[in-house]
Amino acid sequence: MDAFDLRRMAAAVRAFALPSRCLVCGGDGQGDVELCDGCRSSLVSNPSRCARCAIPLPLPAAACGTCQRRPPPWHDIWVPLVYAWPLDRLEARFKFSGSLAAGRALSSCWIDAGPPPAIPDAIVPVPLHPARLRARGYNQALELARPLARHLGVAVAHDALRRVRVTEAQSDLDAVERRKNVRGAFATHRSTGAAHVAVVDDVMTTGSTLAECARVLLASGVRRVDVWALARTPRPG
Repeated sequence: MDAFDLRRMAAAVRAFALPSRCLVCGGDGQGDVELCDGCRSSLVSNPSRCARCAIPLPLPAAACGTCQRRPPPWHDIWVPLVYAWPLDRLEARFKFSGSLAAGRALSSCWIDAGPPPAIPDAIVPVPLHPARLRARGYNQALELARPLARHLGVAVAHDALRRVRVTEAQSDLDAVERRKNVRGAFATHRSTGAAHVAVVDDVMTTGSTLAECARVLLASGVRRVDVWALARTPRPG
């Protein structure tokens, strides 16, 4: 039994012994998911967006100005939600406060958002550098990818990519600096044996990390790479 199975068992025991409470407002949760109906219904969906990078737009567009100038390297994209309240509260607890319960709530919201544009042969979570993985204790992209993969019936290629150098936190950088920061940061580690994969991350801001992962996988011989993220940050202002 691995650490993931132990965490699932512990969560089941907690759900049986104690009623779940919403991680956002403290109200009653839904079964073993610690998110109430009100907060779940307050999640902001992302139907009006750029079809190439999923940036929220006043009206849907085949390609926003940025994508027309710099077409992204992926084939298709799936980002069903906007990074706004209350998702941002859950994401902060999941990513920076060690709350795997928040991760389960986010996975549940992602599954409820509907199917992706196409089902890949395998899902590839964006990897963390080993030093950051040791510090955090888990890879948030992998924790989101596992329930999604079970729901869709596809494999998780958790070791297809590796992060070969430590990078600065993307949140502290602008778009140009983000591209430079992740350039050469990833390498293939183990072949997926899949012609079509989807790279998964939690939040997409500029898409630099997902784009670099897509380029590395395409260069390794993967024929089609889609990118998936739970939420897309809107343009500032």
